[in-house]
Amino acid sequence: MYPKTSLFLFLFFCGARLFAQQLIQIRVADSLAKKNIPSVTIAENKKVLAITDSIGEAAISLLPGSHVLLFTSVGYWEKTVIISVPVSGIVEVMLLSRPEGLEEAVVVASTRNNQPIESAPLKVEILGREEMDEENNIKPGNIASILGDVSGIQIQQSSVASGNSNVRIQGLEGRYTQILRDGMPLYDGFSGGFGILSIPPLDLKQVELIKGSASTLYGGGAIGGLINIISRKPNLTQNAVVTINQTTLKETNVNTFLSKRNGKSGYTFFAGYNRQIEVDVNKDGFSDLPRLRSFVAHPRLFIYPGAKTSIVAGYTITAETRKGGDMLVLQNKAGNQHQYYEENKLQRHTGELMVEHHTGNNLKLEFKSSISSFNRAIRSANYFFKANQQNYFSELAVLKPGKKNNWVIGLNYYADRLKKLPSDPVLFSNFSNNTIGIFAQYTITLKEKTTFEAGLRDDYQNQYGNFFLPRFSFFHRFNDRWGMRAGWGAGYKVPNVLTQQVSDFEVKNILPLPPGIKAEKSSGYNAELNYKIKWDENNEAFINHAFFLTRIIDPVVITEQPNGQVSFSNASRPIVTKGFDTYIRLTLHDWEFYIGHTYTIAERKYLQQNKFIPYTPKIRMAFTLVKEWDEKWRVGLEGSYNGYQRRNDYSKTPGYFFLAAMMQYNVNRYITIVLNGENLFDYRQSRVEQLFTGTMSNPVFKTLWAPIDGRVINLSVKLHLSQSLHT
Repeated sequence: MYPKTSLFLFLFFCGARLFAQQLIQIRVADSLAKKNIPSVTIAENKKVLAITDSIGEAAISLLPGSHVLLFTSVGYWEKTVIISVPVSGIVEVMLLSRPEGLEEAVVVASTRNNQPIESAPLKVEILGREEMDEENNIKPGNIASILGDVSGIQIQQSSVASGNSNVRIQGLEGRYTQILRDGMPLYDGFSGGFGILSIPPLDLKQVELIKGSASTLYGGGAIGGLINIISRKPNLTQNAVVTINQTTLKETNVNTFLSKRNGKSGYTFFAGYNRQIEVDVNKDGFSDLPRLRSFVAHPRLFIYPGAKTSIVAGYTITAETRKGGDMLVLQNKAGNQHQYYEENKLQRHTGELMVEHHTGNNLKLEFKSSISSFNRAIRSANYFFKANQQNYFSELAVLKPGKKNNWVIGLNYYADRLKKLPSDPVLFSNFSNNTIGIFAQYTITLKEKTTFEAGLRDDYQNQYGNFFLPRFSFFHRFNDRWGMRAGWGAGYKVPNVLTQQVSDFEVKNILPLPPGIKAEKSSGYNAELNYKIKWDENNEAFINHAFFLTRIIDPVVITEQPNGQVSFSNASRPIVTKGFDTYIRLTLHDWEFYIGHTYTIAERKYLQQNKFIPYTPKIRMAFTLVKEWDEKWRVGLEGSYNGYQRRNDYSKTPGYFFLAAMMQYNVNRYITIVLNGENLFDYRQSRVEQLFTGTMSNPVFKTLWAPIDGRVINLSVKLHLSQSLHT
């Protein structure tokens, strides 16, 4: 009897002690900037209890009594805090930043090792929460506009009728840019159409940009660069935002975002609706803006079973209809001479699962998986095509962080399947791609001034074989003001008949890939010099000057035959792009200024003459100027210059200047009103040349090199239904 009683009492007191633990909510912020700090390690007696998430928050379980916690983060002085449990409310901890560093201590996900941006050997540019908020006020439908404001990035519209666009980095065509969402590929091939046009900024925490080869990190496709779109996460304060926008070009947007975390669970929910009425800006009888109806919903559930584990499950649905062409056809007045139109109906369903767990020996385990089903139906007066593409992705990675060195290893699997659905016949068949890859990356910091990083990936692709992808990079800080980066990486891209091009070809004319066609392989080099000076709390300047060179071997050449058919082949000599990219970011009290300049030489070495890559400006400049005062007003001026471009026939387009202005007024903590004007000089390609040749019933549209929609003014109202200061 006594042993049973003793066992019962022992279990009772242990259970009571365990039950008496309290879940403590902790928020860590910069003591000067008042911004939350991600990736702060919280430890007790050298045992890691938790690491703050992307919004600077963590939850830990502690027994009643006094606890001495140590808070550490790269770029900040460590801090010891004594907490007496029980605790009421959220524990706020403020860390003081160290004086060194070339940029603000922003932690990026795309480098895979959670490094602060200022010391990462691989250069990553960030469009953060503030930029996403501003873009939501002026262009709430998608992120295409804000990407085009970054030096070295060109957004090129590929279709007059549909408005489809692609992202070009450092002079390379859109098919060489990889687009990810939360580190998972979703937009490529057939499903890449309209990818960036269906991503609203209100749903995003930040956008991370890598210019140059990033295939070692994320596999094939990232020859020119990578865009990683990071979704928002909930925090401990209820957040509810609604944005309503109307433009003078008959576009209406309504977006809403909700989020909240309660201890061991949380959620985010985004829903957006866009409506565009067809507009013929230049009065040539064809729409310059298509008729558009789109809806996006993205709910996510967050579960925190313990202080070291988080689980995220989400679902995204995108439904969209675009119809452009002859205005009489769009108005149901078709006739013998008025038949042309193109209608795209898209529907995308995506499920996602992410699990993150921190072990007691300071390892972080990450599992990601997504499945996406994409249907697109293309209908015109003379053909109809419909297909389904399915994308599968899974990845398991292990990260070991440290003060001086860290490493990450992982395994992932990616597959896509294209299946033609009942429609008119096309020349190519159903196809599938399967890739399994293993990757590793090691980073070491020497004397807090030099950081070396080496990465290696080995991908096996079911049709094109094995790809061995090394990468090397380093960062060196000469002193508190001067620093430099340099690196090299290999990449590859497998051929795909439905990949994005400079111009959209009719699907019925696309030939299948020929036997023996090879995957494209690349080598990418970069080097840069940084300078930063800060002369008081409100004044600083940052200058970056970078050189780049990318060489693509066995490039896939796309040729349009005289009969209209589109064929594919490998060229015998490479594509080479090179140049330099310079930008200056300046803060003077309440003024913010940015100017960027990119010089690009992009050539197809396999040609005997006229080796230029068409529609690639040698010179591109962009600037922004923003002023805030009284916490009420914010005004901004934004401009860009695109130098001349070479057409396919070697003729030159003129250079042009683009100007936009914005004025924002915070009525109170709940209401924000924004008046914005884009393309104020009303520059349009149609002012230089007619956009099509042929007849109204059978038009042939020219490749687009400038805006065609002209000047547009928009007015938006943002309602903060529940105020949140830490989103």
